[in-house]
Amino acid sequence: MTSTSSEKHKLGDGDVDVEGKAGALAQVEHFEQMTQEVRDAQTFEHNLTVAQSVRVYKKGVAWSLLLSMAIIMEGYDSTLLPSFFAFPPFVEQYGTRLPDGSFTISASWQTGLSVGCQVGSIVGVFLNGVLVDHYGYKHTMLASLIFMILVIFIPFFSTSIEVLLIGFLAQGIPWGIFSTLACSYASEVCCTKLRPILATWINACWVMGQLVASGTLRGFLSRSDQWAYRIPYALQWLWPVSIFAACVFAPESPWFLVRQGREEEAVAIVRRLTSPGQGSGFSPEANVAWMSYTNKIEENVSAGTSYLDCFRGIDRRRTEIACAVWSIQNLCGSAFMGYSTYFLQRAGFSPADSFNLSLGQYGLGLVGTVLSWCLMHTAGRRTIYTYGLAILCCILLVIGIMGIATSPAAVRAVGAMLLIYTFIYDVSVGPVCYSLVAEMSSTRLRVKTVVLARNFYNLFGIVNFIIMPRFISPDALNWGAKSGFFWSALCFFCFVYCFFRLPEPKNRTFGELDLLFSQGVPARKFSSIHVDPTATHHSNGALLDASNLYKGLGAEVKGVAHGTMAANMARKPVSSPSSASASVGVV
Repeated sequence: MTSTSSEKHKLGDGDVDVEGKAGALAQVEHFEQMTQEVRDAQTFEHNLTVAQSVRVYKKGVAWSLLLSMAIIMEGYDSTLLPSFFAFPPFVEQYGTRLPDGSFTISASWQTGLSVGCQVGSIVGVFLNGVLVDHYGYKHTMLASLIFMILVIFIPFFSTSIEVLLIGFLAQGIPWGIFSTLACSYASEVCCTKLRPILATWINACWVMGQLVASGTLRGFLSRSDQWAYRIPYALQWLWPVSIFAACVFAPESPWFLVRQGREEEAVAIVRRLTSPGQGSGFSPEANVAWMSYTNKIEENVSAGTSYLDCFRGIDRRRTEIACAVWSIQNLCGSAFMGYSTYFLQRAGFSPADSFNLSLGQYGLGLVGTVLSWCLMHTAGRRTIYTYGLAILCCILLVIGIMGIATSPAAVRAVGAMLLIYTFIYDVSVGPVCYSLVAEMSSTRLRVKTVVLARNFYNLFGIVNFIIMPRFISPDALNWGAKSGFFWSALCFFCFVYCFFRLPEPKNRTFGELDLLFSQGVPARKFSSIHVDPTATHHSNGALLDASNLYKGLGAEVKGVAHGTMAANMARKPVSSPSSASASVGVV
């Protein structure tokens, strides 16, 4: 050899490495081709109607609905346990005998059992944040279902209240995983138009669980043996066993695969999730390119994926909103809904009639959730959530005023207002929360943001379990319905927060939301801003590595490729989604 490779490419002071520039230019052209695919995928999704979205993503919808049904178990048990405290067979088994021969479960044990579920849920929620990032949604769900099947044996066979507490702690772990996994999975397997419906379906599953529990308890009111509470526990096995059998065949989230760098597998999964039909214009490859593009945007804006990264840079604002939105479910007076039966019995209704009305209450909640699907596509999430809080604030104020009176008619009116409260809650705050939490976070930090938000919800839930009995109980503060004043004031502060801080994510892709947050757009202007993540101004940055790969591409190119490459560079300036110069303008 007459010259080495290094000698071949040795350049003078004024020369340009032509081969290096040619390779870099090829990277630029590849990036521009990918950008066009992303633009096409984005346009296709924006032009889809809800009906068209269902036709294209019908298989993804089915899988999301299936995994979310695990939430039915949590709704079922959240209603079951408090109701058992008044079941004579349950109280005789786990309570203590009083001097008069009757049995009771002390207030401290009632609080301990209720809080035990929440503590287990907090552990499960944090576990979900770690497990999903490493093993994906599918394997985490399968492992959690197996664990749930096993731990149901503990409360079913328990003979002491201590063992029962251990069982509730253990069951809380998979409940925490289900509550956060379903929310994230629903937002990642379908398109923008279907995100709110699939996310709010989680609330419908929660209400269905409460409805099934109330119906089950109503059916066992006449029994006086141990099976009055053991059979309802045994019914819990129906859900994890059936869901596990179907979940074995469930597809992984394509977003998870993209974050793992497994784009080819993601394309195959998108094909499994969709049924576009001939001539629809849908391209799985372009869809995955869009996911990769969004992932790169987020890598450049916030490269980390740890819990600490949720509180850094622009993600701090997104985490704050997600945590606040989910916490508001426990701060807006929702704890009152569980006491409708209590107020109805105080007004003279029999236990059977009270349970019948509670069935109607949960039925109203289910109708409200379905109604929210229609409203979100017209009014948007921010509007429904914020003004729903305003209405709830007024209802709670009325309940507080009625609490001043002591007549049976006033107590019945309180029970009726709680039914109305349930309906409004399940039209607005209840279901819309799940959609907002799933949309506020970046895709790379979604699981961990949802985890943090859910645990803020759990913490305030524990506070509610502690203070609400003391508000109501005649042996404590004895506020009764007058505690509506307290919750009304708290609900008003929640309304003010949402009015100034909660943005509108309606019809926004994840990439568009990334840019709106990175530009610091005020919450009340989110709906009036035009964003195109693929349209950028001139920039020497690049998608992969601005400082190394494309540095100096605008320089004059000498040698054989001088004229062609210089002309190309003049016509095609490098685009970069990470330059924070994306097109953002008021419409």
